[in-house]
Amino acid sequence: MYTLPPVERRTRRTIARTARAAVLLASVACVAACTVGPNFSRPATPRVERYDASDASGIASAGQQLLSPAIPLRDDWWTSFGCHAIDMAVDEALTGNVTLEHGEATLRRSEHLLRAGAGVFFPQVDAQGDASRQRFLPLRTGVDAPASIFNLFTLSATVSYTLDIWGGERRQVEALAAQAETQRYALVASYLTLAANVVNAMIARAAYSDEIAATHEMVDLVREQVHITEVQVAAGASAWSAVLSLQNELATLEASLPGIEQKRIETEHLLALLAGMYPEQWSAPAVSLGEIALPGVLPQTLPSSLVRRRPDILQAEAALHMASADIGVATAALFPQITLSASGGFESAVLHSLGTPAGQVWSLAAGVTAPVFHGGALWFQRKAAVEAYNESSAAYREVVLAAFAQVADALRALEHDAQTVDAQTRAVQAAAEALRLIKESYRAGTVGYLQILVADGQYHQARIAWLQAIAQRLQDTVALYAALGGGLIADS
Repeated sequence: MYTLPPVERRTRRTIARTARAAVLLASVACVAACTVGPNFSRPATPRVERYDASDASGIASAGQQLLSPAIPLRDDWWTSFGCHAIDMAVDEALTGNVTLEHGEATLRRSEHLLRAGAGVFFPQVDAQGDASRQRFLPLRTGVDAPASIFNLFTLSATVSYTLDIWGGERRQVEALAAQAETQRYALVASYLTLAANVVNAMIARAAYSDEIAATHEMVDLVREQVHITEVQVAAGASAWSAVLSLQNELATLEASLPGIEQKRIETEHLLALLAGMYPEQWSAPAVSLGEIALPGVLPQTLPSSLVRRRPDILQAEAALHMASADIGVATAALFPQITLSASGGFESAVLHSLGTPAGQVWSLAAGVTAPVFHGGALWFQRKAAVEAYNESSAAYREVVLAAFAQVADALRALEHDAQTVDAQTRAVQAAAEALRLIKESYRAGTVGYLQILVADGQYHQARIAWLQAIAQRLQDTVALYAALGGGLIADS
């Protein structure tokens, strides 16, 4: 019978061992690649071509405020209003706002937790050192011998590693990454909301200041009317009821001033809060609506790109991703877990001999933990994770629907604002022309001075209504910028 030479036998044994090792490694790789749970995919973009049923390609009359795809949505969109005071107020808020500080700390915490969670992919190594004095009684082991007292010094290290066979740890890290994304987009949404609130507050503050100035002018006019009417009453040319009527109008105007002033003060306090300051610390130069320019051309974005630009939508998408990963974590908990561990060290009764080969100890271990009976807890935890995903999916769709509604509302509001401003502008022009004609008639001696005061009061009332319409149009423009995402996130 032919026998292989020793060298050839060793070669074949080596080849066989190598083949078995390769098969084993391939099997482990295949098992390790078995990551349970759904793989997350981004929700499909809505299949709509317009934000509402109307054509909003041009939202204003007289070619004043149009939508154009050639205009980019900038991250500093508030500069399009051309007001230095607004730019300064937004800069103060972005650097000192407490809500942003809170959001940034929350984001950093999430990122640290993500890095901490990724440590599960590495072996866990621990070192330990002990020193003890013990009294040992051999009788406990069945040996009738006197007790002994000795010192024991131990220096050891332990290495352990959990095989992520089912991908539960990978899903956990995936969930942590999605949570960090959620916090990141929440912070971006806070930036957008803060900037919009500051710009709106500055517009409101300017509108209140202009309205207060116009109301003071009307009060002076009515006071002059009261004085002239009192003179006419004394001369018997007018009835006292006319004086009472004007006094009522004067008191009504004077009563409206504290309310408007209070609104302006509250707006200033709000601006201080947004800037992270106490009310007494915040101050800004006086600004009028005339110093705030209306953006003539606004950015036009497709509905399909809105879900990739709005931070609140992306935040809801990241929350949906986190819920998807949690399903994988709950699913992996249903399967066995394998842990490998090794420990080694030295023991000695004398400190100076610690570390010699005679005191060397070690151990190798592999453990399998498999769930057998948990009263249905693991199964229903997975069911709960699935329902949490369904809940997040519904919340995502709700955020998308609300976003599209906000854009549609802003577009239609600007369209109606243009009509309102146009009508109020014609009212102001008509009142100004009526006042001019009455002044000419007064110079010709055909009307009295009282008619001039009445026409002047009507002009100021029309102007106040016009100021309110201008402020509303500016704020609705801010709403459109915010509804489109503010340009803080590029379309991805």
